[in-house]
Amino acid sequence: MLLFGGESSEHTVSISSARNVYAALDDTKFDIILSFIDKTGKWWLLDTLDQAADTHDVPQLLPVLGTGCFETLPNDTTIKPDVILPILHGEKGEDGTTQGLAELLHIPIVGCGVAASAICIDKILTKQILEYNGIKTVPYAVHMVNEPMPSFGQLSAVLGNSLFIKPAGCGSSVGISKANNDEELAVALDEAHKYDSKVLIGKAIKARELEVGMLGGGSKAKASGVGEIKPDSEFYDFKSKYSASSQSKAIIPADISDELSDRIRNIALKAYNVLGCEGLSRIDFFLSDDDTLYLNEVNTLPGFTNISMYPKLWQAQGVSYSKLIEEIIQFALKSAKYKKS
Repeated sequence: MLLFGGESSEHTVSISSARNVYAALDDTKFDIILSFIDKTGKWWLLDTLDQAADTHDVPQLLPVLGTGCFETLPNDTTIKPDVILPILHGEKGEDGTTQGLAELLHIPIVGCGVAASAICIDKILTKQILEYNGIKTVPYAVHMVNEPMPSFGQLSAVLGNSLFIKPAGCGSSVGISKANNDEELAVALDEAHKYDSKVLIGKAIKARELEVGMLGGGSKAKASGVGEIKPDSEFYDFKSKYSASSQSKAIIPADISDELSDRIRNIALKAYNVLGCEGLSRIDFFLSDDDTLYLNEVNTLPGFTNISMYPKLWQAQGVSYSKLIEEIIQFALKSAKYKKS
C-alpha cells in the first residue's frame, strides 16, 4: 500500500514524492494499492494518482484493527496489504501516529517505529537525546504557546544576535523565520505557533549544510556518502526546496576531506541507533565557518521528489531509485517477521 497525502502542512510535498515512488516501483514485483489521505484525514482507495485531486465517487478505506485489513465504504471490499509504504511528511504522517495505526492493524510499515518517529519529529526532544549522548547540536531555547514573549536581548545574550525560529514538529522548513530584533521575534513566534504549540529558538549559524542518507537498522545500518545543499537564498526555506524556479543545488559528494566525511558518517550512525531509527532516515548537519560540526535534525521519512537529497545520495552509491525503494520495503518485511518470531 503506497500511502500518501496527509493532514500536515507538507501535503503537496507528499503527493510529489508519491508520484516519483510510484513510477519507480517495479510492477513485476509489487501489486500496488494506492491509498490517499486527504487534508481532513480520510483515507481513500484510488485507481490512479490523479484521483487525489477529486475523491468524489472514490471508495473510502476503513481500518479493521487486529486483522491486517481495511474495508471499503461502500461495498465492504476487503483490502489486505502485505506492507504499508508511507510517503508522508510532517504531523500525522511521520510522527508515530500512522506507524501506531499500522501496529494496531498488524501490518508491517516501512521506516522507523512509533517511538523513533515520535521523538525525531520533535526537534527539541531529538536535541535533548543527542546531547545526552555526546552529539553536539545548535544552541537553542524553547517557547511554548501562551508563554510571555521572550526578550530578544536576553535570548541574543546567550544565542547570538541573529535567531532562527521554527515549529518543533514540522519539516520542509515550514513556519521558519529569522529574527534580529524584538519586533521580528514576535512576528516569527506568531508564525511558528500556527504550526506547533512548541517552538524552537535557535542560534543562527553561518554554515554549510551537509546531509547523510541512512538505510537499514541496528548493527547493519548503512550511511551513504555526504552531500551538500547549496541553497539559492539566505537559508534553505520551503521555496528554496520546492519552488519550480529554485536554483538550490545538491552537491554529491560534498567537497570535504575524507576524514571529515568519515566523522560525519560515524556521528550519523551513532545518532541513528541512539534514536532507535530503522529502515531509512536522512540526517542533516551544519558545518560552521569555524569548523564546528552540529547535528541539525533527523528526518525519518525524507522526501522523494525530483530534487530530494535522500535518493540522490544513494544513487551516488550505486543504488538506483527503484532498488532503494525495494530495499526499504524488504527491510520492513524482514523486520516484521523478526519481531513476530
